[in-house]
Amino acid sequence: MSEAGNDGRGWSGDRLDLDAYLARIGYEGERTPTLGVLRALQRAHVTSIPFENGNAVLGKPVALDLETVQDRLVRGSRGGYCYEHVVLFASALERLGFAFTGLIGRVTLRNPKILPATHALIAVRPADDDRLWLCDVGFGSGPLEPIEIADGVEVDFDGWKYRVERRDGVLGIDEWWLHQRGEDGWLDRHTFTLLPQYPIDYAVGSHFVSTHSRSPFTARLFTQKFSATHHHRLDGATWTTFRPDGSSTERKIEPAELERVLAEEFEIVVEKDELVQLEQGLAPA
Repeated sequence: MSEAGNDGRGWSGDRLDLDAYLARIGYEGERTPTLGVLRALQRAHVTSIPFENGNAVLGKPVALDLETVQDRLVRGSRGGYCYEHVVLFASALERLGFAFTGLIGRVTLRNPKILPATHALIAVRPADDDRLWLCDVGFGSGPLEPIEIADGVEVDFDGWKYRVERRDGVLGIDEWWLHQRGEDGWLDRHTFTLLPQYPIDYAVGSHFVSTHSRSPFTARLFTQKFSATHHHRLDGATWTTFRPDGSSTERKIEPAELERVLAEEFEIVVEKDELVQLEQGLAPA
């Protein structure tokens, strides 16, 4: 679980502008390490700060030091991808006194190929509850609240349904799978183990995600905004809106629409020079 100090295990909670972070996510509740607070924090975080990979697409560095992450996700009108979200959320958990550890997951999405383990997660044990809870705040499509890490657990958050599964892994190491219910039934989102991860591990994974030529995040814009009633996703020029009942709508946007769609639907505001580059990426080849 989380440890303070300068040995690389800590999450810089002492350097977090906690008041600014809580204001950014609209949280006004208690500041204690309880399950109720954890649930409220995750719901506030995932419905307030969007998912986006703009810097990776633009070829700009994606630094994970807390000050840079705060500038973008808290003080700026921007979002981030999983590593940025988890670094920020972990610093808040540490500041509030939660016991937790970072984890790493492997996105699956029914893909038969083994994909790199590049999804950041957090396992939390609140002070008033003996169970271990999964906080997946950086996937872009919820869940709204933590999910107990226990085989067979199914949850329904305002119509959004998820399921946890344990499978026997190599050398007796448990594999945990998170599934999400969609229009076509249960979809496996990612698999993970309970091996602790630290900020330096995320820095390595983030470098691959934000710079490697085979990373999908360097090739096209990908943004998401999630709430209790809908999930907006912009994948290149394709804008899809999903709803808890599994229904969805989809349309293509024109480059000239990008600024408005990002600002109004995803709450993301980019600089003019960045907007020009992103618009060019949406133009037909």
